[in-house]
Amino acid sequence: MGLCYEKLLRPILFSLDPERAHEIGVNALRVFSAIPLFVRSLEHFNQLSSDYKPVSLFGLKFPNRVGLAAGFDKNGTCWRAASGIGFGHVEIGTVTFHAQPGNPRPRAFRYPGEEAIINRMGFNNQGAEALARRLSAQPDKAKRRIPLGINIGKSKITPLDEAVEDYLGTFNLIADYADYVAINVSSPNTPDLRKLQSEELLMNLLQELEKVNQERGERRVPVLVKIAPDLSFSEVEEVLSTIHTLGLDGIIATNTTLARPGPFAEVNEGGGLSGRPLTKKSTEIIRFISRETQERLPIIGVGGIFDSSSAAEKIDAGASLVQLYTGMIYGGPLLAREIAKGLAIRERAWM
Repeated sequence: MGLCYEKLLRPILFSLDPERAHEIGVNALRVFSAIPLFVRSLEHFNQLSSDYKPVSLFGLKFPNRVGLAAGFDKNGTCWRAASGIGFGHVEIGTVTFHAQPGNPRPRAFRYPGEEAIINRMGFNNQGAEALARRLSAQPDKAKRRIPLGINIGKSKITPLDEAVEDYLGTFNLIADYADYVAINVSSPNTPDLRKLQSEELLMNLLQELEKVNQERGERRVPVLVKIAPDLSFSEVEEVLSTIHTLGLDGIIATNTTLARPGPFAEVNEGGGLSGRPLTKKSTEIIRFISRETQERLPIIGVGGIFDSSSAAEKIDAGASLVQLYTGMIYGGPLLAREIAKGLAIRERAWM
């Protein structure tokens, strides 16, 4: 399938505008999602066999270590098909309290020579209320084949000093449907959003979210924080201190970068850079987090994963799970299956 995608399907998709190609992929998986029996059949071929133990984290069981990162299925329309193409979990969103169209098009750009993407989508989504309605009509948690994370962010129209209420509004609408919630304070494409990573603002935001979460009692949902790769190590330390103080469940490292390394120094497109150029930086941050927390804080590693080797680097650096999105654009829809199998075989060899 990898060679078929590379020789036949990818040239067709890459002849289209990146956002149009993305819409085709979402629509295809949405059709599959509507046929549960077909998805189950695909799982038989693309998920790890029962010979391999699932990964236990946050009180959840993940059939393998590879997840689909936020950004692909913003509105929760096709995520149920992710298990059929080999993913062990999926993170939908980013969803905001207010529906919003995102930034003007064009807003996504491919760089095949570097296996990279620059995007400035701007959290285009139908809003938290629409997502909650959609998820309420889908199978409940007990019937899911893979864990579902929901990534939430700040609405563009919401001033920074009202961000807490904005996040709380979204959280209250979607928490019942999430296996975990990712707090996105790191996208570079919403004005001022990254300021929420500062120690005071982040503590205020996460403290209020966790207060509401604790009030859910047994229905409390695991909460993770998604950070940027552009933070200094001292800034990462501040984030870790906040997470530790509040007893949150984990961290996602990392989002896209505003840096323009190597050949991107001459690129004038604004937005977040993902793909191969992010591999080293995200791994460095994962390793730092793991060392600073003495391997006690669960980490989901994201950034520049294209094969089992680059995924294994994240695991070796301290990640418990990994996620990909740009890698799938270049490697094809069954890349998760290939990576999950490679990681599982590698782990078994160590036993």
